[in-house]
Amino acid sequence: MADGILILVLALCAAFVQRTIGFGFGILVMTMLPLLMPSYGEATTLSGILAMFTSTVVTIQMRKYITWKRLLPVLLVFMAVSTAAIFMLPGIDDKAIMVVLGIVLILTSLYFILLSGRIHIRPTVGSQIGSGILSGLMGGFFAMQGPPAVLYFLSSEKDKEHYLAMISAFLLIGNLGMTIVRGANGFLTRDVGVGVLWGIAGVAAGAFLGAKAFKRIPHKAFNYVVYAYIAFSGVVILLNALHN
Repeated sequence: MADGILILVLALCAAFVQRTIGFGFGILVMTMLPLLMPSYGEATTLSGILAMFTSTVVTIQMRKYITWKRLLPVLLVFMAVSTAAIFMLPGIDDKAIMVVLGIVLILTSLYFILLSGRIHIRPTVGSQIGSGILSGLMGGFFAMQGPPAVLYFLSSEKDKEHYLAMISAFLLIGNLGMTIVRGANGFLTRDVGVGVLWGIAGVAAGAFLGAKAFKRIPHKAFNYVVYAYIAFSGVVILLNALHN
């Protein structure tokens, strides 16, 4: 009962963050979810399913802003890499990787904050492949596929509406694919199902509140809010890895 309520609260907070800035569900819930679920693999599976519900609503609402020819290359590379990473997951000692991941997120966010006015990532094949590979590794290993794709879409899209539509569609389809692969690896269990039942109410409430917050963030400040959250995510991941 207590674990279920905690999952509901976590889902509410994570859905609020994801609906507001387009990502962050997995980063927030994975700070505690592995402590509440029987295995790390089941925690990543529950995180992906709940995040998928949040992304579904946004993708449907903002579908007119999606440009599929820019989305599909990133998505296809992501699916291939994340699938390989999930199959490797049972044999991975992730502490060192998490330390590196935390440091990279912090440094990357600081770089974009300081130089955001001069940086514009063009939707070239190289940048799409690079974003897909990094997102695939982070998604398959940690259920945190957002940051690389966020940095790509935030820089390559012309406004926050197009960015939110693209990243939401990316996360929706990506999480659906990873859930299928995780199920094939035995991570889709009864405990995950129970967690979904607890978390879905929190997702609905958080998404509703996040939609209100999204409208209130000025266009000029939006990028900095996202970069700041990526830096925060890096700090949380780094502290988590060093503590365990």
